[in-house]
This record gives sequence, structure tokens and C-alpha cells, in this order.
Amino acid sequence: MKNKNWKDIYYLKSGNFKQRKIYEILINTQILNILNEYTPVLVGTIPIGIDIESSDLDLVCEVDNFEIFKEVLINNFKEYKSFKIAHKEENVLVCNFRVNDIEIEIYGSNDDVDKSNGYRHMIIEDRLLNLYGDDFAKEIISLKNKGLKTEPAFAKVLNLQGNPYEQLLILEMYSDEELYKMYTK
Repeated sequence: MKNKNWKDIYYLKSGNFKQRKIYEILINTQILNILNEYTPVLVGTIPIGIDIESSDLDLVCEVDNFEIFKEVLINNFKEYKSFKIAHKEENVLVCNFRVNDIEIEIYGSNDDVDKSNGYRHMIIEDRLLNLYGDDFAKEIISLKNKGLKTEPAFAKVLNLQGNPYEQLLILEMYSDEELYKMYTK
């Protein structure tokens, strides 16, 4: 299996319908160019193809100066529908708005994007999807359509106990063979 370069959105251009739509939104709005100095990376369910109708576009950014980052967000995105900014924690800023009926969430923290939980969850979820195949993906999507969030859906299908967000991160250390044994149908 060839690893995707998740930091280059070009893979979206040849993806499913929603991925192609997201590619066009990212290109037309210039969001990645505007946020370039913050190393924006698209994460979540859309890049790995397990999004549902209500899935949003999630971008993680690495931020050193939150006041300047907030100004950049306000100056560039305040005109979009449903624009809002919230400080979730001391070093976490979240900005939401809508473009073409797609909710966009920009998550800024002082973590390197590669170390952000959103990015790490996407990487392990992609590994699991590649290991387990289409039936596994359909189970995840079915649970998401029934209201479960992504990580709890993975935890339910894999019978992971405890906090699903933490449990998925633990799986990063597992070999493909160890992961493969966890899901048998």
C-alpha cells in the first residue's frame, strides 16, 4: 500500500464526489494559501473516504501567535455564512464557517500538525480501513449514519474499551499483523 501525501490535497482531485467538491472549495476559497504559514492539513473523514452527508471539512493548523492567527481568520473568513471563533483551551482556537453548504472547521493549536490528535486519528483510521477493507468501512459509515462520531464508531467495531479517542492513538504502535487480528468477520 502506497502512503498518500496528506499534506498535498491533489489526491482529492481524483477522489469520490465529496472529495472532488472539497478540492474545488479549497482551491476556490484559497484557504490553504491564506493559512500557509500555519501548515494547514485537511484531516478527518473526508480525506479517508468515510464521510457522511453531515461531515465537515476539518483543517488543523500549527499556531504560535493566537492573536495574529485570529486576525487572519477574521480578516479572511468573516464574510462567510455562520462564521464564529472560539477559544477551546488556552492554546486552542477553533473557527467555523460554511462554504457551499459544507461546514469548515479550522483548528489551531501550538502542536505540530503531525502530532495533532486529528491528524494522528486520521492516519490510524486510514491504516485500519486499508487493512480491513470495504465491509469494515461500511460498518463504520453505518454507525456514523446512526449518530456515532468517527472514533467511537471505530472503537465499537473493534471492541475497544475505554476512551475511544485515546484507544485509537494506542493502536498507532501496533504492527499491521497485530491490527489485522483485532478485526475478524
